[in-house]
Amino acid sequence: MYKLTLTATLTLLTHLVSVAQFKMLGTSRDMGNGCIQLTPSVAYSEGLAYSHTKLNLSENFEIEFDIFLGDKEEGADGITFVVHNDQRGFNAFGNWGECMGYGRFNPNYPGNSIYPSIAVEFDTYQNINQNDPVSDHVAYLENGSSRHQSHWNNEDSDFNLEDNRLHNFRFRWDPSKKRITVLLDGTVVYKGQKDLINEIFDGKTEVIWGFTASTGRAHNLQYFCLRRLASAK
Repeated sequence: MYKLTLTATLTLLTHLVSVAQFKMLGTSRDMGNGCIQLTPSVAYSEGLAYSHTKLNLSENFEIEFDIFLGDKEEGADGITFVVHNDQRGFNAFGNWGECMGYGRFNPNYPGNSIYPSIAVEFDTYQNINQNDPVSDHVAYLENGSSRHQSHWNNEDSDFNLEDNRLHNFRFRWDPSKKRITVLLDGTVVYKGQKDLINEIFDGKTEVIWGFTASTGRAHNLQYFCLRRLASAK
């Protein structure tokens, strides 16, 4: 468990997360051993899983999971971790393929996507419309747009997440500093400041969170495994 640096002494509560806490949509299913499949290695699949326990953005928290993005280097398309307050609630979804069940195909036009929201994508297939690099990468997204201006791939044009391995993912939120921190396998891959409550969620503090994934013509088995949710009181 990481240490929260705050002016006051905080008590950390670690919540053990179970498969039963998640609503599963599309191709999502319980794989056993605390893991939830998002997509099978089948073309044009889309799966989502949302925790029934909402997050409180007025509190510090860290979410930790392991994610699996497949074993085919030519596979697709990736996984997103999403935090949202879409009016569809636990039934919210975006487009398949390059949008990974989260976003819309064209960022300049309306389309089915999860909104309002933020997301972190773990992208395994290059799509020029979304400003993707050649390599696999991580990127921060907002309000149902899958297009990003920056990304992390460890400055490696051969960076690969489809390596038949679990990768540890952590998402941290510090409301006092309005800071988001994302770690992949212990390395900080995104850090940014955003007033999520007011700039994204229109003053709302209770939000839904979970994972989305999809495939297109190319495909991979994609899933996540439960770890923990640590929050400060």
